[in-house]
Amino acid sequence: MKNNLIIYVLALAVFLIGTVEYIITGVIEMIAVDLGVSTSKVGLLVTVFALAAAIVAPILIAITINMDRKKLLMVSLGVFIASNGLMFISPSYETALWIRIIQGVSGGIATVVAMAVATRLVEKERRGRAIGIILMGLSSSLVLGVPIGTFFSEMFGWRVLFILIGLLTILPLLIVYKKVPAIKEEEEAVSLRMQLSILKDSKILTALAITLFYIGGYSTLFTYITPYLQAISSLSITEISVILFLAGICSFVGSKMGGQLADAKGSKFTICLGLLLQGITLILLALSGANLMILILVLMVFMLATWSISPAQQLYLVTLVPRNPDIALSVNTSFIQFGFALGSGLGGLVISRTTVLYLNWLGLAAVSIALLLAILLFKKRSSSASM
Repeated sequence: MKNNLIIYVLALAVFLIGTVEYIITGVIEMIAVDLGVSTSKVGLLVTVFALAAAIVAPILIAITINMDRKKLLMVSLGVFIASNGLMFISPSYETALWIRIIQGVSGGIATVVAMAVATRLVEKERRGRAIGIILMGLSSSLVLGVPIGTFFSEMFGWRVLFILIGLLTILPLLIVYKKVPAIKEEEEAVSLRMQLSILKDSKILTALAITLFYIGGYSTLFTYITPYLQAISSLSITEISVILFLAGICSFVGSKMGGQLADAKGSKFTICLGLLLQGITLILLALSGANLMILILVLMVFMLATWSISPAQQLYLVTLVPRNPDIALSVNTSFIQFGFALGSGLGGLVISRTTVLYLNWLGLAAVSIALLLAILLFKKRSSSASM
């Protein structure tokens, strides 16, 4: 695959962005004490990041569709670096909320543009692998970013973590400046209205709904995985961190396998297989009871299945909008963030009303909807193709 090094550098940038988004869950109590607010309020720092990435980022990407992708990527990475510096000196909770919005917008733009750039730097038949590598950067933030970030936060404080990530992000910024060529659409200018008109396509809307529900099913459980594991077993925080590290490795492997499988077997097959395995594992979590080894094994397969879907889903949307993949990728990334917000919100509601042990059933309901939509979408497309 040509431009292999650049693809991995883009994955590094996405890894750092993902770490900033997810790290709050690892140091949520520390931030609550430091800022003098409740844990639930600190949870909003995750929500506003996701909503900013979901709503504002795709709008800005659509507005700048005719801008050089290299320049847009550099600007978004620059703003992201600056926002991390601001997070270090944020004097209050309210200020931190605004900074998280900036991080969500800049990080959301950079992630989408990185994927779009990756698809244009490789051969057509390698696009699935390229997207998979970029998403490996995102899943790696769960593997390494969150546990390592939590470790450093325990040693030096949570604010130092943002400075470190900001400094590390300078490296991909410089490499993008030196190695990535100018990338701009050669076709006639495309207006914002023309770009957003893709949402009128029922196939695209259905595909986006699949993203919303399968990510919602995932985040319903994973956002609260620590209290879930504590409710089932008598594991210590250190032991749970080890389990989450293993789960993160599976998400990393799942992203890579998903991209390879999508290239080999097609995106439809990969999406359906991933959704089926995701649903089965959510059922098995309930049936595993207090058997720790089975519980860990099922959780590993759950992570593997969930993250294998994403590169196939991204590739499928790119094939639906081949002329300008940026919009398809940005809108799908937006729905991923909506899925995180939906899952964490519904999960929090369940915990406040009942028990954390019911989370997997709520997740199963969401994943089942996603699988049903996928079956209907792909069956409809197959019927149309045969006519």
